[in-house]
Amino acid sequence: MRSLPEGLLQAGLLAGLAEGWGLDAARAAYLPVGFGSHHWDVTDAAGRRRFVTVDDLDHKGWLGTDRDTAFAGLRAAFDPAVALRHDAGLPFVVAPLPASDGASVRRLDARYAVSVFPFVEGSGAGWGGERTAEERAGVIGLLAALHRATPAALPFARRRHLDLPRRGSLEVALRELDRPWTGGPFSEPAREVLAAHTGSLLRRLAAYDRLAGQVAAAPEGLVVTHGEPHPGNVLHVAGGLALVDWDTVGLAPPERDLWHVTADPDELDRYTEATGHRVDAAAIALYRLRWDLDDISIYTAELRSPHARTADTEQAFLSLRGYVRSQDGGA
Repeated sequence: MRSLPEGLLQAGLLAGLAEGWGLDAARAAYLPVGFGSHHWDVTDAAGRRRFVTVDDLDHKGWLGTDRDTAFAGLRAAFDPAVALRHDAGLPFVVAPLPASDGASVRRLDARYAVSVFPFVEGSGAGWGGERTAEERAGVIGLLAALHRATPAALPFARRRHLDLPRRGSLEVALRELDRPWTGGPFSEPAREVLAAHTGSLLRRLAAYDRLAGQVAAAPEGLVVTHGEPHPGNVLHVAGGLALVDWDTVGLAPPERDLWHVTADPDELDRYTEATGHRVDAAAIALYRLRWDLDDISIYTAELRSPHARTADTEQAFLSLRGYVRSQDGGA
Protein backbone atom coordinates (compact mmCIF):
# COMPACT_ATOMS: atom_id res chain seq x y z
CA MET A 1 0.00 0.00 0.00
CA ARG A 2 1.19 3.49 -0.79
CA SER A 3 -0.54 5.13 2.19
CA LEU A 4 0.09 4.55 5.89
CA PRO A 5 -2.62 2.58 7.73
CA GLU A 6 -5.35 4.86 9.02
CA GLY A 7 -5.28 5.39 12.78
CA LEU A 8 -2.23 3.21 13.46
CA LEU A 9 0.74 4.96 15.04
CA GLN A 10 4.21 3.56 14.43
CA ALA A 11 4.81 3.61 18.17
CA GLY A 12 1.95 1.13 18.59
CA LEU A 13 3.42 -1.11 15.91
CA LEU A 14 6.86 -1.10 17.53
CA ALA A 15 5.32 -1.90 20.90
CA GLY A 16 3.50 -4.85 19.32
CA LEU A 17 6.73 -6.13 17.78
CA ALA A 18 8.52 -5.90 21.12
CA GLU A 19 5.72 -7.66 22.96
CA GLY A 20 5.09 -10.38 20.39
CA TRP A 21 8.52 -11.14 18.97
CA GLY A 22 10.92 -9.49 21.42
CA LEU A 23 11.97 -7.35 18.49
CA ASP A 24 13.79 -4.28 19.79
CA ALA A 25 13.53 -1.96 16.80
CA ALA A 26 16.40 0.46 16.27
CA ARG A 27 15.07 1.65 12.89
CA ALA A 28 11.75 1.32 11.06
CA ALA A 29 11.02 2.57 7.55
CA TYR A 30 7.64 2.37 5.84
CA LEU A 31 7.74 0.67 2.43
CA PRO A 32 5.06 1.94 0.01
CA VAL A 33 4.94 -1.32 -1.96
CA GLY A 34 2.35 -3.92 -2.89
CA PHE A 35 -1.41 -3.66 -2.67
CA GLY A 36 -3.50 -5.04 0.15
CA SER A 37 -1.07 -4.91 3.08
CA HIS A 38 1.22 -2.35 4.72
CA HIS A 39 4.94 -3.07 5.04
CA TRP A 40 7.93 -1.87 7.05
CA ASP A 41 11.65 -2.54 6.89
CA VAL A 42 12.60 -2.95 10.56
CA THR A 43 16.16 -3.29 11.86
CA ASP A 44 16.70 -4.50 15.41
CA ALA A 45 19.38 -3.44 17.87
CA ALA A 46 21.66 -6.25 16.63
CA GLY A 47 21.45 -5.03 13.04
CA ARG A 48 19.11 -7.78 11.79
CA ARG A 49 16.47 -6.72 9.28
CA ARG A 50 12.89 -7.91 9.30
CA PHE A 51 10.07 -7.43 6.80
CA VAL A 52 7.02 -6.48 8.87
CA THR A 53 3.50 -6.70 7.46
CA VAL A 54 0.38 -5.06 8.88
CA ASP A 55 -2.99 -6.21 7.58
CA ASP A 56 -6.17 -4.17 7.85
CA LEU A 57 -8.83 -6.70 8.88
CA ASP A 58 -11.54 -4.42 7.47
CA HIS A 59 -10.13 -5.03 3.98
CA LYS A 60 -9.55 -8.79 3.90
CA GLY A 61 -12.87 -9.83 2.45
CA TRP A 62 -11.52 -13.06 0.93
CA LEU A 63 -10.52 -14.19 4.43
CA GLY A 64 -13.67 -13.30 6.33
CA THR A 65 -16.63 -10.94 6.49
CA ASP A 66 -15.70 -9.40 9.85
CA ARG A 67 -12.50 -8.68 11.75
CA ASP A 68 -12.43 -11.85 13.82
CA THR A 69 -13.10 -14.21 10.92
CA ALA A 70 -10.60 -12.31 8.75
CA PHE A 71 -7.95 -12.73 11.45
CA ALA A 72 -8.75 -16.44 11.73
CA GLY A 73 -8.46 -16.66 7.94
CA LEU A 74 -5.07 -14.96 8.06
CA ARG A 75 -3.82 -17.54 10.55
CA ALA A 76 -5.24 -20.32 8.35
CA ALA A 77 -3.07 -18.97 5.51
CA PHE A 78 0.12 -18.25 7.45
CA ASP A 79 0.16 -21.40 9.62
CA PRO A 80 0.43 -23.68 6.54
CA ALA A 81 3.31 -21.55 5.26
CA VAL A 82 5.17 -22.09 8.55
CA ALA A 83 4.55 -25.84 8.28
CA LEU A 84 5.71 -25.93 4.67
CA ARG A 85 8.92 -24.14 5.60
CA HIS A 86 9.80 -26.00 8.78
CA ASP A 87 8.00 -29.37 8.63
CA ALA A 88 8.17 -30.02 4.87
CA GLY A 89 11.57 -28.30 4.62
CA LEU A 90 10.79 -26.18 1.56
CA PRO A 91 13.58 -23.58 1.43
CA PHE A 92 11.80 -21.33 -1.06
CA VAL A 93 8.86 -20.67 1.30
CA VAL A 94 9.39 -17.27 2.94
CA ALA A 95 7.13 -17.98 5.89
CA PRO A 96 6.31 -15.80 8.89
CA LEU A 97 8.69 -15.94 11.84
CA PRO A 98 6.66 -17.34 14.76
CA ALA A 99 6.10 -14.99 17.69
CA SER A 100 7.23 -15.91 21.19
CA ASP A 101 3.92 -17.72 21.73
CA GLY A 102 4.29 -19.62 18.44
CA ALA A 103 1.67 -17.58 16.56
CA SER A 104 2.27 -16.83 12.89
CA VAL A 105 0.34 -13.54 13.19
CA ARG A 106 -0.89 -11.43 16.13
CA ARG A 107 -3.48 -8.72 16.68
CA LEU A 108 -2.14 -5.22 17.16
CA ASP A 109 -5.62 -3.97 18.01
CA ALA A 110 -9.18 -4.67 16.97
CA ARG A 111 -8.56 -3.58 13.37
CA TYR A 112 -4.94 -4.45 12.56
CA ALA A 113 -2.85 -7.63 12.61
CA VAL A 114 0.93 -7.88 12.36
CA SER A 115 3.30 -10.57 11.09
CA VAL A 116 7.09 -10.66 10.84
CA PHE A 117 9.11 -12.19 8.00
CA PRO A 118 12.78 -12.57 7.19
CA PHE A 119 14.05 -9.70 5.07
CA VAL A 120 14.93 -11.37 1.77
CA GLU A 121 17.41 -9.78 -0.61
CA GLY A 122 16.44 -10.62 -4.15
CA SER A 123 15.15 -9.39 -7.47
CA GLY A 124 11.93 -9.99 -9.33
CA ALA A 125 9.99 -8.88 -12.38
CA GLY A 126 7.28 -7.17 -10.33
CA TRP A 127 3.54 -7.50 -10.81
CA GLY A 128 2.78 -7.73 -14.52
CA GLY A 129 6.39 -8.49 -15.44
CA GLU A 130 7.32 -10.95 -18.17
CA ARG A 131 9.02 -14.27 -17.45
CA THR A 132 11.45 -16.02 -19.74
CA ALA A 133 10.88 -19.66 -20.70
CA GLU A 134 13.65 -20.62 -18.27
CA GLU A 135 11.97 -18.69 -15.45
CA ARG A 136 8.60 -20.27 -16.19
CA ALA A 137 10.18 -23.71 -16.03
CA GLY A 138 11.76 -22.84 -12.69
CA VAL A 139 8.47 -21.64 -11.20
CA ILE A 140 6.63 -24.74 -12.46
CA GLY A 141 9.20 -26.87 -10.68
CA LEU A 142 8.78 -24.80 -7.52
CA LEU A 143 4.99 -25.20 -7.63
CA ALA A 144 5.29 -28.94 -8.19
CA ALA A 145 7.40 -29.19 -5.02
CA LEU A 146 4.91 -27.04 -3.12
CA HIS A 147 1.92 -29.11 -4.21
CA ARG A 148 3.66 -32.39 -3.39
CA ALA A 149 4.16 -31.09 0.18
CA THR A 150 0.38 -30.85 0.79
CA PRO A 151 0.37 -33.34 3.71
CA ALA A 152 2.41 -30.91 5.85
CA ALA A 153 -0.20 -28.17 5.38
CA LEU A 154 -3.37 -30.25 5.71
CA PRO A 155 -3.81 -29.70 9.48
CA PHE A 156 -3.95 -25.92 8.95
CA ALA A 157 -5.04 -25.01 5.42
CA ARG A 158 -8.60 -24.17 4.45
CA ARG A 159 -10.29 -25.18 1.23
CA ARG A 160 -10.71 -22.42 -1.35
CA HIS A 161 -14.09 -22.90 -2.97
CA LEU A 162 -15.04 -21.90 -6.51
CA ASP A 163 -17.69 -19.36 -5.59
CA LEU A 164 -16.87 -15.67 -6.06
CA PRO A 165 -17.04 -14.32 -2.49
CA ARG A 166 -17.84 -10.74 -3.48
CA ARG A 167 -20.13 -11.55 -6.40
CA GLY A 168 -23.25 -10.32 -4.58
CA SER A 169 -21.86 -6.82 -4.07
CA LEU A 170 -20.79 -6.61 -7.72
CA GLU A 171 -24.23 -7.67 -8.95
CA VAL A 172 -25.85 -5.07 -6.69
CA ALA A 173 -23.54 -2.42 -8.17
CA LEU A 174 -24.46 -3.47 -11.71
CA ARG A 175 -28.14 -3.10 -10.85
CA GLU A 176 -27.57 0.41 -9.48
CA LEU A 177 -25.78 1.96 -12.44
CA ASP A 178 -28.79 4.19 -13.19
CA ARG A 179 -28.24 6.38 -10.10
CA PRO A 180 -25.27 8.46 -8.94
CA TRP A 181 -22.62 6.90 -6.71
CA THR A 182 -21.57 9.33 -4.00
CA GLY A 183 -18.94 7.54 -1.93
CA GLY A 184 -16.05 9.73 -2.99
CA PRO A 185 -14.09 11.26 -5.89
CA PHE A 186 -13.76 7.99 -7.82
CA SER A 187 -17.33 6.74 -7.33
CA GLU A 188 -18.84 8.33 -10.42
CA PRO A 189 -15.86 7.53 -12.69
CA ALA A 190 -16.13 3.91 -11.52
CA ARG A 191 -19.87 3.86 -12.25
CA GLU A 192 -19.28 5.25 -15.75
CA VAL A 193 -16.67 2.59 -16.53
CA LEU A 194 -18.94 -0.24 -15.39
CA ALA A 195 -21.93 1.23 -17.21
CA ALA A 196 -20.00 1.26 -20.47
CA HIS A 197 -19.07 -2.40 -20.13
CA THR A 198 -22.05 -3.98 -18.37
CA GLY A 199 -22.75 -6.47 -21.14
CA SER A 200 -19.17 -7.71 -21.14
CA LEU A 201 -19.18 -8.12 -17.36
CA LEU A 202 -22.40 -10.12 -17.42
CA ARG A 203 -20.98 -12.37 -20.14
CA ARG A 204 -17.84 -12.92 -18.07
CA LEU A 205 -19.91 -13.88 -15.05
CA ALA A 206 -21.88 -16.36 -17.16
CA ALA A 207 -18.65 -17.79 -18.58
CA TYR A 208 -17.33 -18.19 -15.06
CA ASP A 209 -20.41 -20.17 -14.07
CA ARG A 210 -19.97 -22.51 -17.05
CA LEU A 211 -16.30 -23.11 -16.28
CA ALA A 212 -16.98 -23.58 -12.57
CA GLY A 213 -19.51 -26.26 -13.42
CA GLN A 214 -16.93 -28.13 -15.49
CA VAL A 215 -14.20 -27.87 -12.86
CA ALA A 216 -16.52 -28.85 -9.98
CA ALA A 217 -17.49 -31.98 -11.90
CA ALA A 218 -13.85 -33.02 -12.37
CA PRO A 219 -12.27 -35.69 -10.12
CA GLU A 220 -11.16 -34.41 -6.72
CA GLY A 221 -7.48 -33.47 -6.55
CA LEU A 222 -6.88 -30.64 -4.09
CA VAL A 223 -3.37 -29.50 -3.15
CA VAL A 224 -2.01 -26.72 -0.99
CA THR A 225 -1.76 -23.68 -3.25
CA HIS A 226 -0.05 -20.33 -2.77
CA GLY A 227 -2.77 -18.49 -4.68
CA GLU A 228 -0.72 -15.67 -6.20
CA PRO A 229 2.62 -16.91 -7.60
CA HIS A 230 2.74 -14.05 -10.10
CA PRO A 231 6.09 -12.42 -11.00
CA GLY A 232 5.79 -9.92 -8.14
CA ASN A 233 5.80 -12.74 -5.57
CA VAL A 234 8.67 -14.82 -6.95
CA LEU A 235 12.15 -13.52 -6.19
CA HIS A 236 15.52 -14.53 -7.57
CA VAL A 237 17.73 -15.02 -4.51
CA ALA A 238 21.10 -16.57 -3.82
CA GLY A 239 20.64 -20.27 -4.50
CA GLY A 240 17.43 -20.13 -6.52
CA LEU A 241 13.89 -18.83 -6.20
CA ALA A 242 11.88 -17.62 -3.20
CA LEU A 243 8.11 -17.38 -2.96
CA VAL A 244 6.74 -14.55 -0.81
CA ASP A 245 3.33 -13.19 0.28
CA TRP A 246 1.43 -16.16 1.72
CA ASP A 247 -1.90 -14.65 2.81
CA THR A 248 -3.82 -16.39 0.01
CA VAL A 249 -2.82 -19.98 0.84
CA GLY A 250 -5.56 -22.59 0.51
CA LEU A 251 -6.48 -26.07 -0.66
CA ALA A 252 -7.58 -25.97 -4.30
CA PRO A 253 -6.90 -27.54 -7.70
CA PRO A 254 -3.27 -27.02 -8.83
CA GLU A 255 -4.47 -24.76 -11.63
CA ARG A 256 -5.16 -22.04 -9.04
CA ASP A 257 -1.39 -21.51 -9.06
CA LEU A 258 -0.43 -22.70 -12.51
CA TRP A 259 -2.43 -20.15 -14.51
CA HIS A 260 -0.13 -17.45 -13.14
CA VAL A 261 2.80 -19.08 -14.93
CA THR A 262 1.59 -20.22 -18.34
CA ALA A 263 -1.29 -21.67 -20.34
CA ASP A 264 1.06 -23.36 -22.83
CA PRO A 265 0.32 -27.13 -22.82
CA ASP A 266 3.91 -28.00 -23.67
CA GLU A 267 5.24 -26.02 -20.71
CA LEU A 268 2.58 -27.45 -18.41
CA ASP A 269 3.69 -30.96 -19.39
CA ARG A 270 6.64 -30.33 -17.05
CA TYR A 271 4.18 -30.13 -14.17
CA THR A 272 2.48 -33.37 -15.23
CA GLU A 273 5.85 -35.13 -15.41
CA ALA A 274 6.74 -33.93 -11.91
CA THR A 275 3.39 -34.67 -10.20
CA GLY A 276 1.35 -37.04 -12.37
CA HIS A 277 -1.48 -34.49 -12.53
CA ARG A 278 -2.77 -33.75 -16.03
CA VAL A 279 -3.48 -30.03 -16.14
CA ASP A 280 -7.09 -29.06 -16.89
CA ALA A 281 -7.39 -26.30 -19.50
CA ALA A 282 -10.87 -25.39 -18.22
CA ALA A 283 -9.49 -24.88 -14.71
CA ILE A 284 -6.68 -22.68 -16.06
CA ALA A 285 -9.30 -20.52 -17.83
CA LEU A 286 -11.51 -20.51 -14.73
CA TYR A 287 -8.84 -19.18 -12.38
CA ARG A 288 -7.64 -16.59 -14.90
CA LEU A 289 -11.20 -15.26 -15.18
CA ARG A 290 -11.73 -15.47 -11.43
CA TRP A 291 -8.73 -13.20 -10.83
CA ASP A 292 -10.26 -10.46 -12.97
CA LEU A 293 -13.75 -10.79 -11.50
CA ASP A 294 -12.46 -10.85 -7.93
CA ASP A 295 -10.47 -7.67 -8.42
CA ILE A 296 -13.30 -5.93 -10.25
CA SER A 297 -15.56 -6.78 -7.30
CA ILE A 298 -13.02 -5.55 -4.72
CA TYR A 299 -12.32 -2.25 -6.45
CA THR A 300 -15.99 -1.60 -7.18
CA ALA A 301 -16.91 -2.07 -3.53
CA GLU A 302 -14.04 0.16 -2.40
CA LEU A 303 -14.88 2.98 -4.79
CA ARG A 304 -18.62 2.88 -4.05
CA SER A 305 -17.85 3.23 -0.34
CA PRO A 306 -16.83 6.47 1.40
CA HIS A 307 -13.26 7.31 0.37
CA ALA A 308 -10.86 10.18 -0.20
CA ARG A 309 -8.49 10.84 -3.07
CA THR A 310 -5.26 9.05 -2.15
CA ALA A 311 -2.54 7.23 -4.05
CA ASP A 312 -4.27 3.96 -3.13
CA THR A 313 -7.77 4.94 -4.29
CA GLU A 314 -6.32 6.39 -7.50
CA GLN A 315 -4.56 3.08 -8.14
CA ALA A 316 -7.77 1.21 -7.32
CA PHE A 317 -9.63 3.18 -10.00
CA LEU A 318 -6.90 2.66 -12.60
CA SER A 319 -6.88 -1.07 -11.84
CA LEU A 320 -10.66 -1.30 -12.03
CA ARG A 321 -10.70 0.46 -15.39
CA GLY A 322 -7.97 -1.82 -16.71
CA TYR A 323 -9.69 -5.04 -15.64
CA VAL A 324 -13.10 -3.96 -16.93
CA ARG A 325 -11.72 -2.91 -20.30
CA SER A 326 -9.37 -5.88 -20.73
CA GLN A 327 -11.85 -8.09 -22.60
CA ASP A 328 -13.26 -5.29 -24.74
CA GLY A 329 -10.08 -4.39 -26.59
CA GLY A 330 -9.42 -1.41 -24.32
CA ALA A 331 -12.49 0.44 -25.55
